[in-house]
Amino acid sequence: MAAVSLSQFLTLYVWFPLAFVLVFLLLIARFYQRFASERTFFEWFAVPILFFGAAVMRYASIGQIAGDLPGDLLMGVAGMTLLSLSVFLYYRMTQNR
Repeated sequence: MAAVSLSQFLTLYVWFPLAFVLVFLLLIARFYQRFASERTFFEWFAVPILFFGAAVMRYASIGQIAGDLPGDLLMGVAGMTLLSLSVFLYYRMTQNR
């Protein structure tokens, strides 16, 4: 049985609150789409969840938190996707108000 290092444990431990926050954001977008009848593309919020999950799994498998090119690229793509979706949702929810 392999021992889990502290960095691997913390990397995986941080994933769960992050996933919870992203799912909560997805649910906010879905709620707004249902009741405001404006398209929010809430389904696309699953993309950063998957990219963040893949990055966390990559970091946990190599035993370090940063400095790995594939993990860093996955994390960057996830962050940029989340940023663009969040800004889009913000403008969609606050336009003409």
